[in-house]
Formats: sequence, C-alpha cells, structure tokens
Amino acid sequence: MGVGDILLWGVLPYVVLAVVIGGTVWRYRYDQFGWTTRSSQLYESRILRIASPLFHFGILAVLAGHVMGLIIPKTWTEAVGVTEGMYHFLALSIGLVAGVGTLLGIIMLIWRRRTTGPVFMATTKNDKFMYVMLVAALLTGLGTTLISVFDHSVPDYRQTVSPWFRSIWILQPDVAAMTAAGISFKVHALWAMGLFAVWPFTRLVHAFTAPVHYLFRPYIVYRSRDHRSTGSVPVRRGWDPVGTQDRDRSAHRNRAGTRR
Repeated sequence: MGVGDILLWGVLPYVVLAVVIGGTVWRYRYDQFGWTTRSSQLYESRILRIASPLFHFGILAVLAGHVMGLIIPKTWTEAVGVTEGMYHFLALSIGLVAGVGTLLGIIMLIWRRRTTGPVFMATTKNDKFMYVMLVAALLTGLGTTLISVFDHSVPDYRQTVSPWFRSIWILQPDVAAMTAAGISFKVHALWAMGLFAVWPFTRLVHAFTAPVHYLFRPYIVYRSRDHRSTGSVPVRRGWDPVGTQDRDRSAHRNRAGTRR
C-alpha cells in the first residue's frame, strides 16, 4: 500500500460522507424551495410516462443488488445454500436487466429533455453535469458486472470491495482489500463516490425525501357534500354580493328609468 491508496480508500470515503451529510443539511436549511425535481410533466408526458418508471424502478433494483453484493457477506449467502455459481448467475441476469433498464430509462429522459423545446430550455448546467455523472456511473457498473462474470482473473469483489465497504462504517477502513480489487471496480467506486459528493447539490437530493407522511396525512376537504334533499327547496347561496354606494345609486336609477 502506498500513500495514494491510503488517501483514496482510507480518507476519501470519509470526505465524501462529510460532504454528503453537510451538503444535505445545508441544502435543507437554505434551499428548501429548491428541494425538488422541478417536474416538467406539464411540457411533455408521453415519453416521461415510460422513461420515468423505467429509470426509477431500475435504479431501485440496482440499489438492491448493491445491498446484496456489498453489505451481505459471502459466508451468509453460502450458509443459506446460495453457491458461487448461483450467485454469479443472479448477478449477471438480474443485475444486467436492472442496469440496462435503468440506462435505457435515463437515455430516454435525456432524449426527451434534448428534443422537447420547453424542457430543454428549463435544463440547467447543473442538470447536464448530473446526467453525465449518472450515465458514467451506470456504464462503469455494467462494465464491472460483465468483467466479474467473464474474466476469472479479476479478484472476486466479494472478497475485496465488499469487505472494504463494510469496514468504512465501523471506522476501520480495510485499504488493503480495496487495493487488491480489479481496476474496473476501483474506477466504478471512485466514480460512485464522486456522484454521491455532488448528490446534495443537484436535483438528485429529492431521493432523500420519501413521502411517507402521505400515508398518515388526513384527508383534505375541498368541498363538503350537502346532505339536504334537493327538489323544490331553494338552495341558499353561500355568498352575497358586496355593493358600494355608487353602485347602489346606479342600480336605483336604472330601475327607476325602466319603470318610466
């Protein structure tokens, strides 16, 4: 291990964590009105109706795959009967489907944003930078999945990247484990840390806000239902016009002129 390895895999993760936490707190305190995706559904909904669910459900599946690969130790999956061959088959099949679906969804979103005039005009430089970071993270992730399955000379990431990732959270970074990982995994890890570092300062910050309170929020009554019977009973108006003296005089003169 050299100084560079220690800085990259022992120091940089905590710098990124500090930026993510500090940036999120800052964004929440000083830019709550900007804590939004700035929806553009009003401008175009046909492509968005397909691309948005494809991207969001795909990214959730990708996240679930990362949880299984990085957080769950290899010994645990083997203890429940998941062999190495079964695990790699699942990683290749489900991981590729989720990754390709997510990539296709974000490509459709970028195409929509570029070809729809009002949506493109509402696109900022920050949004363009965010899309570059997202697409690159997805491409490097798909690349590592293919390499880990077909290139048997690459060290198993469940013995290199996974122990390093878990060691970060117990404040004992296993730099040696990450140093032994393949180059593709190192590139993907560095790009992922860069993505998380800019996360609080882009529209991606909305992912930290889950609308759980909607499940417990009381109903909002916009118009109460009138249970009185209809028919010949006159309906009482809920408002009366507010008149002024000049209007009252004008109305009186008009009525007088009509009688004459």
